[in-house]
Amino acid sequence: MADEELVKKMVRAVLQSAKSGVSLSNLQVEYKDLTGELIPYKQLGYATLDALLHSMPSVVKLDKGQSGEVVCHATTGNEMTHVTKLAARQRTAKRTGRPQVVNCQMRVKPAAPLALNARPRTSLRQPDHRGHLGRGGGRGGGHEDPLPRTGSLRDSQPDGKGALCICLQNKNAVLLFGLQVEKPCSTKPQELLLYPAKETSQIDVKQKLGDLLLKYSSGLWAHALPKLYQDTYKCKLPEFVLDHLTLLSDICTIDYPMPDNPKRAILYAKVVEDENRNQSGLAGSETKEAVERSLSSQTVPPLVIPREEYPSVLVVEAGDTNSVILRYIGEGYSKAQEKLEDEMREFYGQDSNKVALTSPLTGQLTAVCAEEEEEILRAQVCEVMANKVKVYYVDHGFSEVISKSKLFELHEKFYRLPFQATKCKLAGLESFSQEQAVLKRFESMATSKILLAEILVRQEAPLVVLYDTSQDDDININAACMKALQDKSLESPLKVNSAYMNVNVSSVCSDGTIYCQVPSRGLTKLNEILERTENCLHSQVTSELLVSRPFCGKICLARYKGKWSRVEITNLHGSRVLDILFVDVGVQASIEVTELREIPPPTLRDLISTPAQALKCCLADLPVSVGSWTPDAVQWLRDTALHCSDCSLKIAKVDEPKRLAHVYLFTSKNFHDTSCSLNQQLADSNLWNHQKDVFLSSRGPSKSLNSAPPGSPPEKLIGQNLDVFVSVACHPGHFVLQPWHDMYKLVDLMGEMILHYNKMEEKPLKVEKNQVCAAKVENNWYRVLVKGVLTNGLVSVFQLDYGKHELVSCTQLRPLTQEFCQLPFQAITAQLAGVKPRQWSEEASIVFRNHVEKKPLVAQLESVQEASQPWDCKVVIFLVDTSQEERDIWLHDIMAEFTDEMSNAA
Repeated sequence: MADEELVKKMVRAVLQSAKSGVSLSNLQVEYKDLTGELIPYKQLGYATLDALLHSMPSVVKLDKGQSGEVVCHATTGNEMTHVTKLAARQRTAKRTGRPQVVNCQMRVKPAAPLALNARPRTSLRQPDHRGHLGRGGGRGGGHEDPLPRTGSLRDSQPDGKGALCICLQNKNAVLLFGLQVEKPCSTKPQELLLYPAKETSQIDVKQKLGDLLLKYSSGLWAHALPKLYQDTYKCKLPEFVLDHLTLLSDICTIDYPMPDNPKRAILYAKVVEDENRNQSGLAGSETKEAVERSLSSQTVPPLVIPREEYPSVLVVEAGDTNSVILRYIGEGYSKAQEKLEDEMREFYGQDSNKVALTSPLTGQLTAVCAEEEEEILRAQVCEVMANKVKVYYVDHGFSEVISKSKLFELHEKFYRLPFQATKCKLAGLESFSQEQAVLKRFESMATSKILLAEILVRQEAPLVVLYDTSQDDDININAACMKALQDKSLESPLKVNSAYMNVNVSSVCSDGTIYCQVPSRGLTKLNEILERTENCLHSQVTSELLVSRPFCGKICLARYKGKWSRVEITNLHGSRVLDILFVDVGVQASIEVTELREIPPPTLRDLISTPAQALKCCLADLPVSVGSWTPDAVQWLRDTALHCSDCSLKIAKVDEPKRLAHVYLFTSKNFHDTSCSLNQQLADSNLWNHQKDVFLSSRGPSKSLNSAPPGSPPEKLIGQNLDVFVSVACHPGHFVLQPWHDMYKLVDLMGEMILHYNKMEEKPLKVEKNQVCAAKVENNWYRVLVKGVLTNGLVSVFQLDYGKHELVSCTQLRPLTQEFCQLPFQAITAQLAGVKPRQWSEEASIVFRNHVEKKPLVAQLESVQEASQPWDCKVVIFLVDTSQEERDIWLHDIMAEFTDEMSNAA
């Protein structure tokens, strides 16, 4: 059956993004655009879509439009309204009035495509289950012992030996359905000494390397060690360390994602951790506050942090950004709290259950009859006065002074739910946690609103980044609060008809936007602060300033033209590669996290308070708008303006909301005559003529695959189980999976591709059909196969590692270098064993997709269908979901129910 709560969330997301509503006839289209499937109303037990929508009034409101057609509108969920109303019930003079009802259904912030957030479990239970496979055409026979399970992501091969691989090989191509390959490095007895130096020197070097590795919990590329070691400790790393990495095995784990290049290893610090503690999301058992609140024999369980990466939260208040009070929204949290308060209202509604708390003690838990409403809430006594008490509502995060007559003994059955009010820290604001400008900005943007929280560190007070996703563009609350510290008098001047000489054009973007630095007080101050920062970093001999926990919106430092400059992190690709913006020059770049530094404390406040000095501009009076520039026009402007030392500009008009200046740009000081401007030269040129559409020619199979190493014959793995990840699922007859144990190698490979291709000069590629190349899709680079072309120059490509089809501009294709051909393509086409091939119904396809897509599963190989090209090969496998504690779920058993229904219907 389909997940009704998930369907509700998706319908709500569709409607929330359409302020004027969505027509009933168009709702299915919008839903499919968002989820890739139609609304499964029949699976949920409804004869029509209209009937399903009428059953969820908390999600959708149905009205008739002017044309008489039914229109669907989003409604604010009762649960969310209840939560926001209670959260706003503070009785202090400062916080009174009606609660602010805000957008309660947030868009799901997608996880980074390179992140692995789950993994298969450790063993298949039910070893005799294969006896059932014969019912759908599968093989009979069973195992007497439980089936072995491949291990977790990086710890499955402690002895360094390789595992078996499925190999589909012919004279044209090789496809590996691979696990780990044998590690190329070995330890020799004569290499036991790290250096021919004193033992204390060896220990010192290892200690420093260990400190560096601890800063990067997600791993550190070995090739980055020399420069990082030099920058951090102001001395060279002994040269032969990289040649003998195994000698560091006592302080780190070493992985080789590129087996043909042992120097491209990744080092992971060895850290002893309490795994149960990390998995539960708790920093300890009961907190000190929880202990103080429990003065009876009953104990309240601690609150567990939600497992999802981006939970929804209700922000209650913040007197300090290091201690923001919030509540988690959703199943097991706000819903459980609503249920508990309903039970308390019913329980204490009977006079026989009302036992007055006549002598309250500080720290005691109590049931409180809330004023003005018929609510019974859990609270803790904070202060006892003559006739009144001050209580703290442990589930709602605020305090109130009430009459003692409102207190009742809390029955033991209401101790079972954890206190729902909890605290978090806002990442990046630690040094400014009590600044009034920050708290005022936070109050206006976040308090009493439901936001999305990105959890960076799971601890007692988790470190988070908050996002408001109710607008067209997501708003990073942390970054917005940081900007509240800026001195507006130091912003780049934006005055119409003002002219500036000695202008530095620092960046020309591909859409025609330009960034300039104009002489100003802010720029002068910035240069002085950066010079002091440079001196601080030069004298620093410690690893404290390494950026170990990057996040979007973080302000830090990176080198630009040899000097440390301010950057903002704009996107993360996994844990080691990220996109940045040099905020003072408007230049975008992709770098490794090891190239970032924290701003030294002595200059932190000065740099944060100085606004970005890159003035965002576009050229005025051009025949085309920003975004419609041809590559030739962009290149001409770059060649003309970027290397000019004597530019000047005149501001024609200003778009204040975007802080965008429309300007005339000159390569001399003659800014009085606009006919001499670069604007006029561009307008008079023929650089605006777009090139003709690119058509593809056909050619033979790609020759770029011959470098893939051979593996073990596929028949050796038939009947064995493998950990896999299903990236795409259409129906049981066609889905795409990836070998789990090679997924981290793919993450590393894509990070390398981002660094490589984002630094390449933009040169068009001659595109041919069946060509294997690299393509940029959104912010990532993928290995793709060219399949075809549209007449508008868009190219149809197939992602060879993920199994998806995409349309990209021919300008976004690059040659796939040999370095990125070492890892076999990871997308493996498959069909489900145990059921006969057939035309699957829409309902059956949706059920299958919901069970397997984007999930780690266990696969048992049944057979292999070879082909002339690896992307045309197919495996027939059994799929098993082992995420349940009680039993394993074999997917062919579920799908067999649909085959029985189809047979009966026939």
